[in-house]
Amino acid sequence: MKPRILIVEDEPGIADTLQYALRTEGFEPVWVATGEAALEQAQSQAPALVILDVGLPDTSGFEVFKRLRASSDVPVIFLTARSDEIDRVVGLELGADDYVPKPFSPRELVARVRSILRRATKPVVAPTTAVTPVAVDEGRRQIRFYGRLLELSRYEFGLLATLASRPGHVFSRDALLERVWDDATESLDRTVDAHVKTLRAKLKLVAPQLDPIRTHRGSGYALAEDLPASP
Repeated sequence: MKPRILIVEDEPGIADTLQYALRTEGFEPVWVATGEAALEQAQSQAPALVILDVGLPDTSGFEVFKRLRASSDVPVIFLTARSDEIDRVVGLELGADDYVPKPFSPRELVARVRSILRRATKPVVAPTTAVTPVAVDEGRRQIRFYGRLLELSRYEFGLLATLASRPGHVFSRDALLERVWDDATESLDRTVDAHVKTLRAKLKLVAPQLDPIRTHRGSGYALAEDLPASP
C-alpha cells in the first residue's frame, strides 16, 4: 500500500503542487485546509506522515500538532511562510520531525518525507522465546539440549524423548522398555540403565553441573522438571 500523507495547507496552489509531487513519487496525498479537518482526517484514517502548515485559518498549526500528539506519534513536518528562528525552534521543541520554510522545493520536501519515514519505520523484531532445556524434534529424530544438538543413538533418542514428554513423571524400567525397544520381552532392566548412563554422559558435556535425569530407586527414571532456563 502507498504511504498516506496528510497535507494540511490552506493555500490551494501549494496544496496542488505538493499533491502532484507526492503522487508522482508513489505516495497517496490527502489534502485538508483547516486544523479541525486535519484532526478529523487523522482520527478516521491514520496517515503515515503529516505536512502541517503553521498558519491555518481556524487555529495554529502548533495547536493542531499538540492535539495530534495527544493520541498519535505520527511524524510531522511543519510548513510555514515564516522564516523567524523562534518559530522554527518552537516547532522543533514541540517534537516536530522537520521544519520547512516557504518557498520550498517540492522535490526536496518529498526527499525529506522519505527520509523521515525511513527513520520512523522500525524493524520488526521477532519475539524473544525462552530456550527450552530439552527440545525434541520428532520429525527429524533430533533432540537439542540447551540449543545444542545431541548425537544420540536410536534408543537414547527414544529414552530422552519419552522422559521429555512428561517432565517430573517417573517412568518405570518396564514402561521405558515397552515404549523404546521393539521387543521389550527380550531386553533387560539393565539395558535401560546402560543407555541412561551413556545418555547422562552426553548431557553432562553440555551442562556439567546439572543432573537432568533423576533416578528414583525401585521405581525408574524421570526428567527433572526444574531445569534452569540456561545451563
